[in-house]
Amino acid sequence: MRKHNGAGANIAHKKNQAAAPEMGRRRFFRALTSGAAGMAVALSHGAKAAATATTSAIPAMPLLGRPRGDAGRDFIDDHGAAAYGYTAKDGELAFKGFEGKRWAMLVDLRKCIGCQACTAACKFENNVPGGVFRTWVPDMEIGRYPDTRRAFLPRLCNHCKRPSCIEVCPAGATWQRRDGIVVVDADRCIGCGSCVDACPYDARFMNPVTNTADKCNFCAQRTDQGLLPACVETCVGGARQFGDLNDPHSAPARALQQWPVQVLKPETGNQPRVLYVGLADALQNNLPGRPDLWSANRRAAGEPSGDWTIEEVSQ
Repeated sequence: MRKHNGAGANIAHKKNQAAAPEMGRRRFFRALTSGAAGMAVALSHGAKAAATATTSAIPAMPLLGRPRGDAGRDFIDDHGAAAYGYTAKDGELAFKGFEGKRWAMLVDLRKCIGCQACTAACKFENNVPGGVFRTWVPDMEIGRYPDTRRAFLPRLCNHCKRPSCIEVCPAGATWQRRDGIVVVDADRCIGCGSCVDACPYDARFMNPVTNTADKCNFCAQRTDQGLLPACVETCVGGARQFGDLNDPHSAPARALQQWPVQVLKPETGNQPRVLYVGLADALQNNLPGRPDLWSANRRAAGEPSGDWTIEEVSQ
């Protein structure tokens, strides 16, 4: 009996010895788990505090007193009051332009297919409101029946060597940079529409969102950074080409040496820097205009309609 009791005690002692390490492991893992959870909580609080500190250290972007989300205002809101916020580091490049360059655009009408990719790209790049365009491609029929044909004529600001729009601006809101790009400062513009009337190419319009004059600027925000204008970048047929006329290897300069090149309304003396290849005589001095858009947008801006008062007749 004693042997039996001794054996039982011995067995119980061995069980306790085996259980002791097991309980130690359980306590160890329990402690490890609770420690990891505490560390995760601490890290989470630390990350939140760091994020809060970082966020509070970054100054808020000024909204310039304008509500966001309206078409045509996004670029102004994101780039400063005059839409030239990056000029501080570029030596006021957006105001003065490149010294020694003369930007120009070549439009080869033999390659234009009228797809309007350039029109859509310009809309997206420059946040142009609905109903108005910085560039557009009229689809026309020229000739006399039965000898008629379809023609496309991409249109935009011609960035003339002698721009008539600058002379008539009473506020000094439009000027020509050293590289030939004609720009408009919406903050200076008073919305009188004088420049719209002075442009012989129907290239300017009254922006119904900003109530100021607007037009193509050769995508200066892109060209200043070494990129092509949006319309050139997206031209499906390669009909639009952009470059420096002072560079003999640029596309416009080569075109002047290879083909007969035309400009719109040469008799005005404006000396446009948008050049065309294959421009029909029927279109060179007889441009399809948009006077009805001028009147509508001027009235929307609270300005007089001007000389053009074409109204849509309801049936």
